[in-house]
Amino acid sequence: MIPRYSRAEMTAIWAAANKFRIWFEIEAHACDAMAALGVIPKDAAAAIWKNGDKPYTDERIARIDEIERETKHDVIAFTTELSEHIGEESRFVHQGMTSSDVLDTCLAVQMMQAADILLTDIDKLLAALKRRAFETKLMPCIGRSHGIHAEPTTMGIKFARFYAEFARSRVRLEAARADITTCAISGAVGTFANIDPRVEEYVADKLGLTPEPVSSQVIPRDRHAHYFAVLGVIASSVENVATEIRHLQRTEVREAQEYFAPGQKGSSAMPHKRNPILSENLTGLARIVRSAVVPALENVALWHERDISHSSVERMIGPDATVTLDFALSRLASVIDKLVVYPENMMNHLNAFGGIHDAQRVLLFLTQKGVSREAAYKIVQRNAMRVWKTFGIDPDNPDSTPAMDDTEKAAAEQDNRLAFLLSKDEELGTILSEEDFSALFEKDSIAYHGARRRYLKARLRLSSGWRVLWSRIASRPGRRRFLFTNMIPSPASSPFPSDSPEWPLAISGVLKRRRNPQDSVLICSIAIESSSGIFLRICSSVTGALCVSMSFMTLRITSSMPASSRSATTTSLA
Repeated sequence: MIPRYSRAEMTAIWAAANKFRIWFEIEAHACDAMAALGVIPKDAAAAIWKNGDKPYTDERIARIDEIERETKHDVIAFTTELSEHIGEESRFVHQGMTSSDVLDTCLAVQMMQAADILLTDIDKLLAALKRRAFETKLMPCIGRSHGIHAEPTTMGIKFARFYAEFARSRVRLEAARADITTCAISGAVGTFANIDPRVEEYVADKLGLTPEPVSSQVIPRDRHAHYFAVLGVIASSVENVATEIRHLQRTEVREAQEYFAPGQKGSSAMPHKRNPILSENLTGLARIVRSAVVPALENVALWHERDISHSSVERMIGPDATVTLDFALSRLASVIDKLVVYPENMMNHLNAFGGIHDAQRVLLFLTQKGVSREAAYKIVQRNAMRVWKTFGIDPDNPDSTPAMDDTEKAAAEQDNRLAFLLSKDEELGTILSEEDFSALFEKDSIAYHGARRRYLKARLRLSSGWRVLWSRIASRPGRRRFLFTNMIPSPASSPFPSDSPEWPLAISGVLKRRRNPQDSVLICSIAIESSSGIFLRICSSVTGALCVSMSFMTLRITSSMPASSRSATTTSLA
């Protein structure tokens, strides 16, 4: 915990003043409970609050430290200093209690307070991710598998994936917070021999905790292990996002970039540098948080009813892990909020290899035409490898310049090289007709998609009665599934099936519950053919639609059209 990576609100939780304040409240509430039970005089309990309830100033903290240097015991030093303010009634403080009652209960309160701040941090991060997901939901980019170009996706899906990940982390943190908010006021070895269990219940209620059901002298450390493990998972999610940004900011990629402020310097030696320093910093901070997980797990195994091998560990990992993660989450939210994206670069990468990313779709199309998967794979792979040759890459002889035949040379002049080579494949020509090729590569045009969007937009302007009816039907999950199952055509069918003209009504009804139903229907018009199922899953999710997958065919037309038209299409989609 160093100032560079610390925020004041979280740091204050672990400050000595807050710790001693919690200790005092534990002792004072316990005295109130014992007074109510007749164990100590009520006047004594009142005097403890009146004379002891004072701010823990630097002077008081210094006095406690002075006493501890002699006693070598922090709780005794605390109660000794407290007695100097209370007077004679101080003899009732800590009656029947042991040090672990104070220390463990205080730690529970501090961890609860830290969790509350972390939950707020996650909420801010979720808001930033959701906003950017909506902004980039139709911004196509190439997906990467093993770092290699795979198939099209959208930048919005990246943000939506991270949103879902941190939404899960929030649920985990809420569960971990509930797990550690327990109180133990049970005395030596936890037997309640010298203190009534009702005191524990009273103190727990006052501090917003629950009594520990069964414990020894210490609160079981599996609870704390769960808490720190969740912090480690959240830290890994932070690094997951940071790593994606670092990859996307590489000079050769530059699809996204951290905001570079005016006057900011990237390198002490190279003035041209614009480094992803924040994401790199987040990667390092995540490692620090995760380093707390193993010690927390090792703290679970304690000797008999009590030892303090866990104590020194928790004095370090408690502040360090929570303060560091608080800083990291806040920084990540800022990075996401200000992240600069480059749609033109995304489209350039999408179009970089002549439509080769269409390979799987062609494979599936062939299997629908009765070709075995193995035979279809060979046909598509053979032509995909020829596409690589048109870019000067010989898969069989990587150290030599590939020798291209006339067909491959002609393909090198095409925007969609895969489509061209497939059209010249003799074996494929015996399987697919001209109509099949038209359906696979030529059907989709800007005019087609524009008309489809205009059609759906018009269907949205239904009479209010129809819209209310469909929105009511779609508001119930079971009926919503019926609508999607029975009224939305499969990817293989036409987008306008003559026998079911009602399906746009179903979609408009389902999407009516969104903030901007008109915009949602436009999204649907582009994504309806996607076989990924992302749209359907999101429509039925609790969080609502963050983004949708781009249609394969929509993405394909951008890679097969002239370069002059691409930028306009990209702008319209994004």
